[in-house]
Amino acid sequence: MSGLKPLARIHCPPRSAMQSGRANTHEWVLEYAPSESVRLDPLTGWPGSGDTRNQLCLRFPTQEAAVAYAEAKEISFEIEPRLPAKPIKPKVYADNFRTNRGENWTH
Repeated sequence: MSGLKPLARIHCPPRSAMQSGRANTHEWVLEYAPSESVRLDPLTGWPGSGDTRNQLCLRFPTQEAAVAYAEAKEISFEIEPRLPAKPIKPKVYADNFRTNRGENWTH
């Protein structure tokens, strides 16, 4: 390992496309930036590298905990701000059959 400090990104991950609520979106993640480029394996042809840190994904309950960990381990980091959460509008099946609908029937 060289004398350079590893670079990491601290961010709050967006919700999965498979979930409609806000579960598991309040934690902060520390991910390392790749320190070497990807190269093709001559035997299999698969891409890979000798850098194993990019496989790590450390999760923290707060941004302050992630920053404290990075500072304690002397990791230079960038913080991506949390995007504001869009309000969840509850959907009701009966609204499809309202007589005063604002838009036309689409199905």
